[in-house]
Amino acid sequence: MEKRLAVCNLCEAVCGLVLTIEEGQVTGVRGNPDDPLSRGHICPKGVAIGDIHADADRLRRPVRRDRTTGEWTEIGWDEAFDLVADGIATAINEHGKDALAIYLGNPNVHSLGAMTHGGPLVQSFRTRNKFSATSVDQLPHQLIGHLLYGHQLLLPVPDIDRTSYFLVFGANPMASNGSLMTVPDFPARLRELDARGGRMVVFDPRRTETARVASEHHFIRPGTDAWVLLAMLNVLFAEGLTTPPPYVDGLAEVERMVSDFTPAAAERASGVPAEVVAQVAREFAAAETAAAYGRIGVSTQEFGLVCQWAVQLLNLVTGNTDRVGGALLTFPAIDAVGRGLIGRGHFDRHRSRVRQAPEFAGELPVAVLREEIETPGDGQVRALLTLAGNPVLSTPDGAALDRAVEGLDFYAAVDFYINETTRRADVILPPTSHLERDHYDLVFHLLAVRDTARFTPAVFPKGRDQRHDWEIFREINVRVTRRLRHKPSLRRRLKKSARLGLSPTFIIATLLRTGRSGVTITQLRKHPEGVDIGPLRPGQLPDRLFTKDKRIQAAPAIVVGDLARVRGQDLPDEDELLLIGRRHQRDCNSWMHNTDRLTKGRPRHQLLMHPDDLAARGLTDGSLVTVTSRVGSVKVDVQATADMMRGVVSLPHGYGHQRTGVRLGVADKVAGASINDLTDPERLDASGNAALSGVRVTVG
Repeated sequence: MEKRLAVCNLCEAVCGLVLTIEEGQVTGVRGNPDDPLSRGHICPKGVAIGDIHADADRLRRPVRRDRTTGEWTEIGWDEAFDLVADGIATAINEHGKDALAIYLGNPNVHSLGAMTHGGPLVQSFRTRNKFSATSVDQLPHQLIGHLLYGHQLLLPVPDIDRTSYFLVFGANPMASNGSLMTVPDFPARLRELDARGGRMVVFDPRRTETARVASEHHFIRPGTDAWVLLAMLNVLFAEGLTTPPPYVDGLAEVERMVSDFTPAAAERASGVPAEVVAQVAREFAAAETAAAYGRIGVSTQEFGLVCQWAVQLLNLVTGNTDRVGGALLTFPAIDAVGRGLIGRGHFDRHRSRVRQAPEFAGELPVAVLREEIETPGDGQVRALLTLAGNPVLSTPDGAALDRAVEGLDFYAAVDFYINETTRRADVILPPTSHLERDHYDLVFHLLAVRDTARFTPAVFPKGRDQRHDWEIFREINVRVTRRLRHKPSLRRRLKKSARLGLSPTFIIATLLRTGRSGVTITQLRKHPEGVDIGPLRPGQLPDRLFTKDKRIQAAPAIVVGDLARVRGQDLPDEDELLLIGRRHQRDCNSWMHNTDRLTKGRPRHQLLMHPDDLAARGLTDGSLVTVTSRVGSVKVDVQATADMMRGVVSLPHGYGHQRTGVRLGVADKVAGASINDLTDPERLDASGNAALSGVRVTVG
């Protein structure tokens, strides 16, 4: 028996672990109390990390699907790489560069190899049809970062450890451990906030795990957060409660823009009493330190961009940006933003072929993927490459996307599961699992509530016949390039080959050695628990802005233009139902549902519905109901709960494993329907993010 330090890189919290290893298996997992960020915290997902490593459903060798019988056969790596290269190159050679679509799923940001080598691979294909989970998750946040601060990931993080007033819209960190705010051990941090006399105020259509422990929780109608946030800004300006920093321009225009968004108007739209809107705004401005934060619930709606802009403005105009206890920038050991490892972002340089939806940072909204596959003409998508994703369960109108993917000429996936999307693949290339590869968080250190650094060597060696994701990416690039009729220039090929030939660990060591923090890979190897760099530091703005004049333009044109759409919002009738999603602490989006440890206990797949809404429709708690939207319908058990706002129903995100042909044994373990068989690909935010929340449905 031996003890090994590890990291749980299954979600954004990146908690430190202590593993017990016996005979090559994980037999015990606990949180590492010496980790300077997670401080011994662990959630059920971390406890189950050994189960994922040992999962019999996890692919270890490439598999090929027979399109006639649907049967899967294990094949060798050389054959698999050739099949993938032939399929991709044929589509490009015969139909042009845009005939290939690429989709990157959320797990890519949790893998060091995907972060260092995934980007170069994707860039090597000059297709415009690039998609990722960003446009069903956080695109409004990143576009606002680009518009206000000049970089898509230069995002101030709530200084939760020192704030006295934490204002939360549409986020559930008790379940998520933070998102775009890496905050492991949130329950303990909340207790510390309470102990120093601070408060947390939550606005959410559901009394979530976070709302239950908040100082205050206020129900808010889905899709109307913009009204409340804009009304709060209105109060701050009207009552002279603004104290913005001197490097912010355009605030007079902002004041004019929000003048008609009064608390009374917000009440009519949102259901939040006008006096609550005004009082919370005053309390936020009066607090010794305060931080506003909005996440999934405000990003995945029709006005996500306006919401995320208003959240940033609340912090800015009250002087809480770049202030201890407010919203601060991180300064990690590897500053992937400052060193240009992640691009600044750009918007609307090109548009999708069918719907003319704008790109952001080179990616199109994933809500348009289906129509790009199904619509004939130049640029029609004929082949698909997915990297660790399950868009059939994660993106709008999943049933229609499933049918579209089935009709592709060729589809290859880099994934270690056969899931609801990859079941349609011709070839699946499985990478090593989380415990078989070195890890350093290039992204989540950028978003953490404390500056730390941690390098985690692989716990287990990879098998002789396994490949790391970065090795798979390198080989795909090499073999496809050889087969292309129109090859990139020799200089470009050599440059790409050299970059893809470096190991992720070598890249990390080089970045640390040439950085300004003084932290080295040698130091991190000696301290695998992590190195504490310290609390977030104020005084970094305006110097770290990426805007040309080192100033913040508070009234971006795209936001100004979208306010007219907010004013004209078509609000639901009293008897209409609005659908929202939810997440659980014991899973991660569309996977982990085949793990016994994480699926045991009470079912959690049900449609949640207020008892009064059930009674009004003659429905009973526990019955099987049909939920119908414009694009589809699903059958699911219903559960009555006063935790739901009246007029709002909720299904969990990432469920719906009853589709046939999926290898995972989840259908018997996790019932439920896919919420994204109901979400509408026509509903997009101004940024292009899918409006998954606030979908109008009937239940009967």
